[in-house]
Amino acid sequence: MDGGPKRGTHRISKPVGMREIAQALGISTGTVDRALHNKPGINAGTRRQVLEMAKTLGYHPNLAARYLSSRKHITIGVCLPMELAYFYGDVRQGILDAASGFEALGIRILHRPYQVLGQHEVEAIRDVLSEEISGLVISPGYPNQVKPYIEQAAKRGIPVLCVATDAPDTPRLSSVSVDPFVNGSLAGELMGQFLHEGSKVIVLIGMHATFDHAQKAKGFRHTFHQFCAEGKVVQVIEAHDDEEEAFSKCRRFLQREKVNGIYVSTANSLPVMHALETLGLAGHIKVIGTDLFPAMVPLLESAKIAATIHQRPREQGRRAFGALMRFITAHIMPPPQIGISPAIVMRSNLHLFLQQGSGVEADLASSHSQESAQRFDAN
Repeated sequence: MDGGPKRGTHRISKPVGMREIAQALGISTGTVDRALHNKPGINAGTRRQVLEMAKTLGYHPNLAARYLSSRKHITIGVCLPMELAYFYGDVRQGILDAASGFEALGIRILHRPYQVLGQHEVEAIRDVLSEEISGLVISPGYPNQVKPYIEQAAKRGIPVLCVATDAPDTPRLSSVSVDPFVNGSLAGELMGQFLHEGSKVIVLIGMHATFDHAQKAKGFRHTFHQFCAEGKVVQVIEAHDDEEEAFSKCRRFLQREKVNGIYVSTANSLPVMHALETLGLAGHIKVIGTDLFPAMVPLLESAKIAATIHQRPREQGRRAFGALMRFITAHIMPPPQIGISPAIVMRSNLHLFLQQGSGVEADLASSHSQESAQRFDAN
């Protein structure tokens, strides 16, 4: 049997660079560089040969590397909340993962965190805009409050990319997120399938003022009523992504009214589960959460949380940084909205997500997750 390569087969190889062109023509990489970049010191015949060989080999210039290598450094401002850490921590990590590929070329991340979504975000954004930055990533809690600063950035030629939440009707470059209406609609359909006719449910959101939170609640109402005859959303509770507020508001409501289901539309599900535990209701009320983090794993395994809509925050961070860098370095305009497909995670497919490198398995032993679980267990 002939062990050589067969005609018609293709091997995946690394992108063609100036070195491969030089080797094919038997000339120096310096000569290739002069020909490709129209520099002096090369005759017309050699330049023509280089350009023809580049086309033959499928050479594509690395515009990002060329842009970055021509400057001392490029700075990207990042303004994200610290809470909820198991969501925004993953968004931040996705940005850092994507940025690590540019470290050798001088990329710099200027991080100005603030504690809670919507609180002190204006101050953080204003602080970053006082620096020399080339782009900005934000997660607007109150779009109307940050709109003047997005407009200011646009006038200065600084592209602003929203991640996880959006600021519609502003000159932001693009927004990366799971479509919030679809996100809520998935949860509403699932809940409608889980519950019997005439069931009552409550929805926990961060803030009505946050575009994505309001859209999730709207999407949930839309499909829950379709799949649960006579079903009723009896309350939409604002918890402002605050754990203590979520716990106390849910516990007080559940003490005075019986419900069959709870949709937690943010990653703030632990305090809701703690409220259910203290009232002896865990496992008796269908709960659909949002995202996937270490402390949620045993709750899914025990079916105390029936399902969660995973928004893939690390992927959101990676996509946001990539879109921003392509615009800055190569002038590639992203679409107005970059959608991330959500994933429905339940006990039966949980193991697949723990195997896929979603960030959950790497964090199972993290001190933050252990401390969070211990804090709620101890209360």
